[in-house]
Amino acid sequence: MIKNWKVTDLTNNRKSIIFDLDGTLADTGHDLINAANQCFIQLGKGKLLCPETDKLTALKGGRALLSLGFKKLNVKPSEELINEQYSLLLIHYEGAIDTFTKLNDDVEMTLKTLIHYEWVLGICTNKPERLARILLNNLGILDKFEALIGADTYPFRKPDPQVLIKSIESVGGAMAKSILVGDTLTDYQTARNAQIPIILVGFGPPGSAYEDLDPDRVLMNFATLPALADALIS
Repeated sequence: MIKNWKVTDLTNNRKSIIFDLDGTLADTGHDLINAANQCFIQLGKGKLLCPETDKLTALKGGRALLSLGFKKLNVKPSEELINEQYSLLLIHYEGAIDTFTKLNDDVEMTLKTLIHYEWVLGICTNKPERLARILLNNLGILDKFEALIGADTYPFRKPDPQVLIKSIESVGGAMAKSILVGDTLTDYQTARNAQIPIILVGFGPPGSAYEDLDPDRVLMNFATLPALADALIS
């Protein structure tokens, strides 16, 4: 069902699009999985995770990958162990953050088009802010965004609606003329909690969120995003 979003904020007409990063702008799964595997290698367990079959879990972040690895070992890890290994995972990940990571098709061109048509753009990710900044810089698109908010920028993170509201405020956008573009249930819940329209990508791995949810639009090709956004926000 398509929702009807009405403009209620008459003091600010700046249109904004806030993007998730992992799985939305870039395919980061392989490098995240490699970083998790390095943790298990150092524990003497070898490579437990597969870049092909475990990509859906990678969209949920490093802790989810670690939990999956321990599950394959039939081990129920403590929170302390997950946190300890997650700290190591981040070190491994930073050292090889873009070995396999690449932008999804037509992302850079689409960002330029959106800016040309006076959309202001931001990032709202559950990746640590510093790592997100490094990755976007390495991918050559950091300068396209007015603001970047990561998992540790504030004491709250997605799906808490406050982080999306802060993202929109940070780019100078109007709440009534803003959209979240993401790829997971977490993104969907964040947008709904903030009462902001959500566009979910439809080109992720099998089992991606859009198949079971009711987003306002599904993005099958990034080049179509300007038209989808204009149809949602006039």
